[in-house]
Amino acid sequence: MMSAPELLSSALMAARRIVVFPSSVELGPVLAHLVTSRAEKAITSRGRFTLGLSGGSLVSMLGKELLALPELDCSKWVVGFCDERLVPFDDPESTYGLYKSKLFSKVNIPDSGILTIDSTLSVSECAEDYTHKLKEAFPDDDFPVFDLLLLGMGPDGHTCSLFPDHPLLEETKKIVAPISDSPKPPPQRVTMTFPVVNSARCVAFVSTGGSKAPILKEVLEGREGPAFPAARVVPTNGELFWLVDDPAAASLTIQVERPGSGAKL
Repeated sequence: MMSAPELLSSALMAARRIVVFPSSVELGPVLAHLVTSRAEKAITSRGRFTLGLSGGSLVSMLGKELLALPELDCSKWVVGFCDERLVPFDDPESTYGLYKSKLFSKVNIPDSGILTIDSTLSVSECAEDYTHKLKEAFPDDDFPVFDLLLLGMGPDGHTCSLFPDHPLLEETKKIVAPISDSPKPPPQRVTMTFPVVNSARCVAFVSTGGSKAPILKEVLEGREGPAFPAARVVPTNGELFWLVDDPAAASLTIQVERPGSGAKL
């Protein structure tokens, strides 16, 4: 008979899909299709599509792949940020600023559909203000339920701005939390908390490159000691995808999916 942790772990594995591609060239179009298929599904059933974005390499990948799609319609999209750096929008560290230049300015997403931080506030006021914006956008939810969250993972196993061994990992009440001591610059940020991330209908991590291989193995296969933040993303009632390339997957020994060309998730 399986122990409780083993039962839990097998249940999680059943809900989690690890999909490996030769490189980001093959991964990108599948990610774009995941976004648009979840958008279609959400708009059909709820009249809008709510998407949470992260920075890093996702910005250029989404900018390239979504804009390559014919007839992309973002008029019913509502976009938030899984985390954001407390810098002006024209600063190269601003996640919103990067998406604005690479994606938002080129698609028909209404300004009212982009939930941005107020970068003129202090970090704690900024987190409160962004919480208020999310509550307005999700009036019926205790914690906002996004249709899709797109996440990255740092080489230290962090996701959003939830870093290893940080007190924010234990936050259970806040929707958006301030962080003023981020181990990765810039130090001041706001981040969604685990209760929000794990409330999503679908979460997809994108992780590419050989530098991620050692940490990806520990996140997906377990490690001695506390689980890395990225390993604590386990949607309560949602799908979980890990979309990775061969270099990032190089150390994995667990079963993975390797889709053929033109695959759809």
